[in-house]
Amino acid sequence: MKLPFLVVDHLTLSKDNAVLIRDVSLSFNPGEIHVLLGINGSGKSSLAYTLMGCDGYVPSSGAILLDGKDIKHASITERARQGITLAWQEPVRFEGLPIGKYVGLGIRENSREKVVAALEAVSLPAKTYGYRSNDQSLSGGERKRVELAAVYAMQPRLAILDEPDSGIDALSIMEIAGLIQKMAEQGSAVLLITHRPELVAVADVAHLMCLGSIVFSGDPKNVNEYYQSRCHSHLDAFGEQPWMPAAQVEKELNGQEI
Repeated sequence: MKLPFLVVDHLTLSKDNAVLIRDVSLSFNPGEIHVLLGINGSGKSSLAYTLMGCDGYVPSSGAILLDGKDIKHASITERARQGITLAWQEPVRFEGLPIGKYVGLGIRENSREKVVAALEAVSLPAKTYGYRSNDQSLSGGERKRVELAAVYAMQPRLAILDEPDSGIDALSIMEIAGLIQKMAEQGSAVLLITHRPELVAVADVAHLMCLGSIVFSGDPKNVNEYYQSRCHSHLDAFGEQPWMPAAQVEKELNGQEI
């Protein structure tokens, strides 16, 4: 039986008297794919940034236990060294740096073969893209693929993918699903933030996030059906969830009138 290498234990994050993450607990086993669902403003990206250790996202309480050690105060660089990586919703650009070199930056034992394999895994021919500059000439979809290739090449312990399908055409969604499965087969755990049913289907477990809390976890099909039938109608009626003061979140979660 696989044991979790990463445990998120009752994590809460407050900023400017607002609760962004509330009492979230998760555990990650090697090769396991988690999908995180929720409407805009529910706290999904805040959770991703907190796990990655981004500036300003230090939990107010709880723990992030990596191999039993609490890393909630560790820097983003320290976490990256320990095998946690994040594919940003809006990929960064390194003007003038060839794509092949960018993809190879995080590889422990860098080699041309590994870079080529990573580019081919996201359907970017190495002969075309290996020496091309990672700059504004790339389309949004191409930049997203480059970012995914870099994450794939790293073979991280935990890959956090924040909406990897954004800017990608529908025909390519299944390619991304295949890439995520390959990452899991190589032993990486994946936390996938998405709204796409096609990507939800590749997950082992799904979580629904609302008002900063995980309110429902279980079989991906069941969680996705709940999300599609209830959360989408809420989004259409009221718009994205605003950040709320802690007392207001408490009333929301307890079903009290505000």
